[in-house]
Amino acid sequence: MQPEPEDLGGGLWSVPVPIPDNPLAYTLVYALESPRGPVLIDAGWQHEDAWSALHGGLAAFGIDVADVRGVVVTHYHPDHAGLAGRVREASGAWIAMHPADAGIVKLFRSAGQGGRREFELTALRRAGAAESEPADRADGPRVSPPALPDREVSDGDLVDLPGRRLRVIWTPGHSPGHICLHLEDGDRIFTGDHVLPRITPHIGLYPYDFPDVDPLSDFLGSLDKVSAMSADEVLPAHQYRFNGLAGRAREIIDHHEERLAEVAALLSARPITLWDLTAGLTWRHPWADMSRQSRRMAAAEAAAHLRTLETRGIARRDGTDDPLRYVLR
Repeated sequence: MQPEPEDLGGGLWSVPVPIPDNPLAYTLVYALESPRGPVLIDAGWQHEDAWSALHGGLAAFGIDVADVRGVVVTHYHPDHAGLAGRVREASGAWIAMHPADAGIVKLFRSAGQGGRREFELTALRRAGAAESEPADRADGPRVSPPALPDREVSDGDLVDLPGRRLRVIWTPGHSPGHICLHLEDGDRIFTGDHVLPRITPHIGLYPYDFPDVDPLSDFLGSLDKVSAMSADEVLPAHQYRFNGLAGRAREIIDHHEERLAEVAALLSARPITLWDLTAGLTWRHPWADMSRQSRRMAAAEAAAHLRTLETRGIARRDGTDDPLRYVLR
């Protein structure tokens, strides 16, 4: 059940914005008051129902979208950045994003669908997917890339929010440029998808053999970083607000350590492809019942765990053949 818009006190409001046909159901968009107009943290999915919910939810607190000063995007994913461009069109607001995610948006917008399709097919082949696997396009309609940001914000920066102190905390992992935001004048932390109360965010490596990056190690380091903070209230982008940031961060770290052990247990002296390894892992739904898109996301998650095992010296690639295979070191 979707919650109602809520006045959280201290010049802060929460507006749930629906995500059509998605089990997450909604994104919690936050609005922060300032003398020069409110600033939004995230904006929601690009859809008419989402726009109506955002527009109406803000109006419930006397806020007109036309008065929005800016939108700080925690990361580039469509359920967070999708409506940022429409807010800018309605108000002239700036859009701010970390440089790493801004670079991804630029890449998506320049590649076009044809380039992205070829990119996917190459990645699937190198992962060892069956020829039938990539025969069709991914399930569901293509999502357009979000609007390009006007501003870039980096770790430690203060957001342009007059009269208040909203500090950027770079927390890579779920995306390369994911940020949390610490409201220092209210002792609250907005965690985007980085720390959620009941579920863990998707941590994936895509393409599956992309060199010189280790998103899971980045994510675990980011969890250590925020767990050292003393913010009183945690405001995530999904589910509900909670307390106990350090304890929840520890639970998520422990979950991934267990997953790393499961991946390592499937490795042996006999080389295995990423696709076969992914099929052997435990998932919420049986591998045979998964949609193509779910399998690709699962493979990206398995690849991220494999990369961390490589970084730790536990796993290695067996040669450079196509498809790639992995063994215990």
